[in-house]
Amino acid sequence: MSGKGHHKTWRLSELASQAGGHLEGDGTLEISGLNSLKDAGTGELAFLANPKYLPELERTKASAVILPPDVPVRIAAIRSPNPYLAFAKIATLMQGERPAPLGVSSDLMQGVRCRLGKDLSIHPRVVLGNHVTVGDRVTLHSGVVIGDNSIIGDDTRFYSNVSVRENCRIGKRVILHCGVVIGSDGFGFAPDGNEYYKIPQTGGVVLEDDVEIGANSTIDRGALGDTIIRRGTKIDNLVMIAHNVEIGENSIIVSQVGISGSTKIGNHVTLAGQVGVAGHLTIGDEVTVGAQSGITRNLAPKKRVSGLPVIDHQKWLKAASSFEHLPTIRKAVRKLEERIRELEATRREAPGSSKEGGYRR
Repeated sequence: MSGKGHHKTWRLSELASQAGGHLEGDGTLEISGLNSLKDAGTGELAFLANPKYLPELERTKASAVILPPDVPVRIAAIRSPNPYLAFAKIATLMQGERPAPLGVSSDLMQGVRCRLGKDLSIHPRVVLGNHVTVGDRVTLHSGVVIGDNSIIGDDTRFYSNVSVRENCRIGKRVILHCGVVIGSDGFGFAPDGNEYYKIPQTGGVVLEDDVEIGANSTIDRGALGDTIIRRGTKIDNLVMIAHNVEIGENSIIVSQVGISGSTKIGNHVTLAGQVGVAGHLTIGDEVTVGAQSGITRNLAPKKRVSGLPVIDHQKWLKAASSFEHLPTIRKAVRKLEERIRELEATRREAPGSSKEGGYRR
């Protein structure tokens, strides 16, 4: 968030107060925007949340920096035990208030008995089915389609081409990015000889308050009952969540994760990129799963696992460090096996050895 092109400025002391951080240096400095350590210039505030960027701290041209309490710095600073959170709070302040509501576009297409809240921003080419409820201060961008009997909570925001199918319930302050599909049919088919018979998917999807879902992610409706994403969970782009999955509160699901049907995931769980989860499993609270892992069994709370199939993360790191050496190890084992065979042959041929290969006393 560069300050280039922006006219508003903030005193550094004001930003420190917003972030709940400790001000160090000149609080009257005027700050026009945020930027990275590498790209920041005069009048901009940078931040350091990862030690790997310490060398850039020495070279930065920023006027001030957000950083941890124990990192020395030659310029003004806002010190925080959580610099990334401080950065987020300051970025929110600089973003400013939400623009005034646009109202409802004249080409809105809606079915019968829809209920629309106040202070709406409904862009052109939005479609609402029958009996849809839209709360207050909702923003629906172009191409949004909401199916029959769905409920959209206050202060939600759907970007272009979001589809929410029938009988879905969306909580307050939910953000759905471009191309998200909520409530597609679950992948349910009954074998019928050499063919498959489609199983009607009669459930819905529930997204609780403060859920955010990235572009082109999909969440299928339940076969019986609902697929549920609990309060505060954040889902990245290109994630697939199958029918009747339940994900607990404040969990993080990173890009290209696939979760099979009827799996239950606890609170504060992190699934890193490209994790695959088999169906009908239970994953406990505060579990962390490393990237590209495959989960094929239940996981107890607070486990940290990686690999395919998953094992303890530290064991996985040790195993992974050996992979590139496996060809060399294989050759060494073959040589040892050959040497053992030679020694056994020599032992059998030695004077005084028995036919069974043992020595006489």
